Amino acid sequence: MLESIQIGKVAPNFLSIGVYKNKLGKIRLSDYHGKKYVLLIFYPANFTSISSTELLNLSDRISEFRKLSTQILAVSVDSPFSHVHYLLSTRSQGGLGELNYPLISDLNQSITNKYRLLTSEGLALPGVFIIDKEGIIQYYTVNNLLCGRSVNELLRILQSVQYVKENPGQVCPVDWKFGDKTLHSHPLKSKIYFKTLYSHKTT
Repeated sequence: MLESIQIGKVAPNFLSIGVYKNKLGKIRLSDYHGKKYVLLIFYPANFTSISSTELLNLSDRISEFRKLSTQILAVSVDSPFSHVHYLLSTRSQGGLGELNYPLISDLNQSITNKYRLLTSEGLALPGVFIIDKEGIIQYYTVNNLLCGRSVNELLRILQSVQYVKENPGQVCPVDWKFGDKTLHSHPLKSKIYFKTLYSHKTT
């Protein structure tokens, strides 16, 4: 029976082969519990054009995720050897070159299936999960196969998730960015925010 994928529930654990710095090794999701947040990103297959743009941008901005104590793990249904080929191919060849986080092999499709992202063609839908240090899913989205994801938005959501966990009773309003004002989660206390924001307006 498949585990339920829900916000506030424990993310399904897995153990698989990952490739990092062109070396193969075992990666277990639960190894990050109590240590780091995890940005778990699924992509359809190696050498797919949209996936390459996403994976490269995440790698180029790795320092921003490390500052937020977050480990990026990227998963596709390719073999570890396909991952190595993808990493050894240069960017100008449509490959990744050196990547700053692991690529995980899900050749038997078990991880993709656990996270309910397996397509009828045997690929992974572009899903992304933010998992906190307790192993709890705090956020997830699923795209179609034709639209790239926003790294800026992933960082914004990650910061907001961490902020509200560290500041109980606070919530982040629309388009919130780190440093912006927050609201109280209590409806009556939140009126202070709305009074400040809208008191000068007539509507």
